[in-house]
Formats: sequence, C-alpha cells, structure tokens
Amino acid sequence: MPVAVMAEGGFGFRKLLEQCETQELEANAELGAVWSVGQRIWQRDFPGIYTTISAHQWSETVQPIMEALRDATRRRAFGLVSQAYTSIVADDFAAFVGLPVEEAVKGVLEQGWQADFSTRMVMPKKPEPAPVPPIPNEQQLARLTDYVAFLEN
Repeated sequence: MPVAVMAEGGFGFRKLLEQCETQELEANAELGAVWSVGQRIWQRDFPGIYTTISAHQWSETVQPIMEALRDATRRRAFGLVSQAYTSIVADDFAAFVGLPVEEAVKGVLEQGWQADFSTRMVMPKKPEPAPVPPIPNEQQLARLTDYVAFLEN
C-alpha cells in the first residue's frame, strides 16, 4: 500500500524510511522488493520501476497491486511524453513506458500518435486542454469591481 500512495505523491519517502527498519526489509524479501519499487518511484526512474516489478515473484496478495502500479506508471509515462515531447526515439520511449519497442509503437498508433519507422521516431499527439468554463458576465463584473476597489485603497 505505501508504494501505491507514494506513486500518487501523497506520502513522503523520508517518513516511510523512518517507519521501515533495515532488519524488517532484510527479513522479508517481498517487503524489500516493495521498498526497491518505492525507491525507483521516488527517483522517478520509470524503466527501473518496470524492471524492479518484473524482477520479483510477488505473492497473490501483492501481485494485483504491483500490476495496477505498473499500469498506472505506464499511463502516467504516456501522459508525460505527450505533454513534454514533440518527438522521441522509439527505443527511449519503449524504455520509458516499459514495453518492447514493437508494442510501444503499436500502442502509440492506437492512441492516434504518429510513428516514423525509417527514423525510429515517435511523435506524440498533444493532449486536448481541459475546457475552461465560461464565467458569467455578472460574476466577471463583480470580480473586476473588487479588483479595482482593492487597487484604489
């Protein structure tokens, strides 16, 4: 559970470090593996997150959590790439989303992105900006009046 909370940014790594003692991590291999995944999340090492999750044989209880974490990380990586890049090398993109190159390129084509097979580049489609709800004229006028009154005083 702490890893999932850390992935959302709601839990401090330092606080988790204080709660987990080294002996506990060494005594329970799965807890140590969860700790390793948490470290990769904290470092924002996307390829490391995928390899660390895949490297361990998880128990039945933890397996669905790790799969959900991997999927959430992959969705986040897709979103970050679409916002930050105009083009990215397919190999780098595949490592960033934790998929083989062929699957990664197939995934981007399904999302409406472009891929150039000759240069091995992926061109993300920029996400649509969230629509800004219009402000009613009366509310806009009231806000402007408050602002002018503030400046005059």
